[in-house]
Amino acid sequence: MKNNIILIGMPGVGKSTVGVILAKIMGYHFIDTDIVIQQQERKLLKDIIEEQGVEGFIQVENRINASIDGERCIIATGGSVVYGKEAMEHYRKTGTIIYLKQSFEVLNVRLQDIRGRGVVLKPGQDLKDLYTERCGLYEKYADIVIDERNLDVEETIDKILAVLDHY
Repeated sequence: MKNNIILIGMPGVGKSTVGVILAKIMGYHFIDTDIVIQQQERKLLKDIIEEQGVEGFIQVENRINASIDGERCIIATGGSVVYGKEAMEHYRKTGTIIYLKQSFEVLNVRLQDIRGRGVVLKPGQDLKDLYTERCGLYEKYADIVIDERNLDVEETIDKILAVLDHY
């Protein structure tokens, strides 16, 4: 059944913040997949990346996301979830995927400590490279795109609710 809402997008777009509030408004459960990964692996995201490398982390993230089951859940995913084909196919079957889109300039200001956040960066890759690489993947998997430019959290939530009413 497709009654979940899955939030995808770059780190720093507000998936977790928006997700918690959206879940309260809609009476849904809230799942933050980064927290689920940390609980299941008993390690911080940055430690998993450090120990297993980028590809190892992506495999862990893909496996765990592909196994998340719930009904009437708002699911805030990690920014790199779109690298996991099985996870994204699973989410496509179980929910509506919403891409929270933000400009590079805003994210560049928000993400000063990108590595400390457990963001998946390949060797030699910077935030601009990551942004360019991922935007196409977010667009590919999204059922709905919410452009957050010049919106605060409440306005983003209002826009999501309005789009879902007509979806």
